[in-house]
Amino acid sequence: MMRAIRLLAGSFALATCLWATTASAAELKVLSVNAMRPVLQELAPTFESASGHKLKIEYATAEVIEKKVAADEEIDVAILTKPRADKLVREAKIVGGTATTLARAQIGVAVKKGTPKPDISSVEAFKKALVNAKSVAFADPASGATSGQYLAELVEKLGISAELKPKTRLVTVNVGEVVQRGEAEVGLQPIPLLMEVQGIDIVGPPPAELQSPDLAYVAGSPFFSEQPVAAKALIDFLADPKAAAVYKAKGLQPG
Repeated sequence: MMRAIRLLAGSFALATCLWATTASAAELKVLSVNAMRPVLQELAPTFESASGHKLKIEYATAEVIEKKVAADEEIDVAILTKPRADKLVREAKIVGGTATTLARAQIGVAVKKGTPKPDISSVEAFKKALVNAKSVAFADPASGATSGQYLAELVEKLGISAELKPKTRLVTVNVGEVVQRGEAEVGLQPIPLLMEVQGIDIVGPPPAELQSPDLAYVAGSPFFSEQPVAAKALIDFLADPKAAAVYKAKGLQPG
């Protein structure tokens, strides 16, 4: 993975030198979904070193990011879910030519480390695992978390909402932390976020037909960015195929 980062830095540095003499170093304000945090923490120092720019990164739910971009807040690069990014492009809030899909995430199932792992290999097995669990945690839909909103709809679709309602924990922190503390037997959240937590076992993703199509993350530059050239350079850097190893290592599927 480190070799991939060095190669990415080298290729980016070559491109950077073409405009570095005419563009002064900038501070880019980046607002990103939480699931992209592990990747940005890994790649941001490489970008800063290669470009001379500095990144000021904040994290929020996709819903919050959409509202901030729509309100024309000072943001140079927004990273959010594809449906919301597409909407902002249509509303001329994000420059369409900058909108780039970076990666996709899968929802994962986690349990406390060392405890039995439920069978989630099929739709029916997944349903049974949730119904049989003493408690289930996922992100509070009211927080604007895409995964939480999707999972709330999924349990309704699967016809198990009544069984789960009395034992569901809706949280606004990393779901893995709740599982690690033993406050929920089973946790559901995008895998990159679960991977940040020690003391849990990621059982794996549920079957593909249970995954949300909305967990594709798009980077784009709002129309009111004061650093459009540097913003586009960051987006291109994050989308470079040489970064694929980093995305995969952090539990994301690149592109």
